[in-house]
Parts: sequence; C-alpha cells; structure tokens
Amino acid sequence: MKLLLLSNSAAPGRPYLDHARDAVAEHLAGVEELLFVPYALADHDSYTAKVAAFMRQLGRRVRGIHTEDDPRAAVARAQAVFVGGGNSFRLLATLQRTGLVDTLAHRVRAGLPYMGSSAGTNMACPTLRTTNDMPIVEPASFAALGLVPFQINPHYLDPDPSGTHMGETREERLSQFLEENDVPVLGLREGTWLRGDDDTLTLGGIEAGARLFTAGAEPVEYAPGADLSALLATRARFDHRDA
Repeated sequence: MKLLLLSNSAAPGRPYLDHARDAVAEHLAGVEELLFVPYALADHDSYTAKVAAFMRQLGRRVRGIHTEDDPRAAVARAQAVFVGGGNSFRLLATLQRTGLVDTLAHRVRAGLPYMGSSAGTNMACPTLRTTNDMPIVEPASFAALGLVPFQINPHYLDPDPSGTHMGETREERLSQFLEENDVPVLGLREGTWLRGDDDTLTLGGIEAGARLFTAGAEPVEYAPGADLSALLATRARFDHRDA
C-alpha cells in the first residue's frame, strides 16, 4: 500500500496543505487526476474547490466523488484518492451509506495511493474510537477502513502545565481507551504525518514529532524520520480488558 496520513491540512500562517506540499507532491508522483472525498464537511462543492486550487499548483486535476453517479465505480477507476478532514462520524457514516468502505479498502490494498488528513487519517485505522470529534451523526458501526492495524490520534495535543482547563487531557483520554483496548495509538502532533510504502512506515513533518501510547507502558516519543514499520505487525484486540 501507498499511504500519506496527515495529522492536519491547515497550519497557522500558511495556505491549505502548504506545510506538506513536498510530501503530497511525492506521494502523487505520476498521478494526473485525484479523486477527492469531501464527505467530512457539509459543503462538498466548496471543499472540493479548495483542494483543487492547491492541487492545481502541483499540476494535478481534482474530481469530487460527490459529483459521480456511481461513487464505487469512481473509486474503481481512480488514479489516487484523498479523503479530507472534517467530522469523522459524518465521514464514516457517508462512506457506509454509499457502500465505499469495502470498495476503498480493497482498492488501496491493491495499490491505489491513499492520502488522508485528520478525519481521513482516522479512516485509515481499524476503528473510529480515537477521533477527537463530536458524534454529530451515528454511523452503523465504528469500523473504519483498517488500512493500518493500529490507531492514530490526529491533532494530538500535549498537556499544558500552565493552562487553567480542568477537563481531561488528550493523554488521559487515550489512557482510558487503552484500559479497554489492547492496540497502540500514535498521537500525531500538528504538522506531522505518516508515509507508508508496502512494509515500511515513516514519520514525517515538523520537529514536534509523534507520541506512541501502548497499554501498560509509558508513552514513547518519536522524531521525524523515525521508522515505525514495526507498528504494521500490530495484532489489535478491541473491547479487551484484563481482569
């Protein structure tokens, strides 16, 4: 598989996707037209136009899957696919309703380049359970595409020791997830991404890097360039809690 999984699509002070321009261009090498999946936002046309404006700078055309009479046929003939960010629950529910979950997963496993940002990165995981989003709609299940065997938490935020917010930190929420599930969770900080090529998985992006959470262990920090290929051998167990 060929994967580019971005934590975020917008960075402070920079145009849309500009922070990952080189990674996107390399990921889409040889691709003339990109199939964009805008289902995570309500305004599909405006979202697609925004992606098209960026991709035009890279010499790529963009087609919105929402304009297709048969979305599954569009996936079948696509050169590459980009699943954009927004609300993960709305995105997954729409993929389920349009019959695209299995179709997308099958084609990506067969070699279709897959790019996701935020909610689109959540879709690459086995389940939706480590998203940060509010469940504004109810999908048929939390099962996602399962392109990687571990979980990702995009937009991972570190605890702020000087903050006055008294609610749960992201670290606490992921620790609670690991009390019930035995599967690693990679916290991707803003400005970082994962690049997957068959049996290899590499962390890219800014120096902030990523943080890996596993059950019964302290989180581990990784810097850009880190080889995370071992995560591809993960054997996830969900709804599993040791007595």
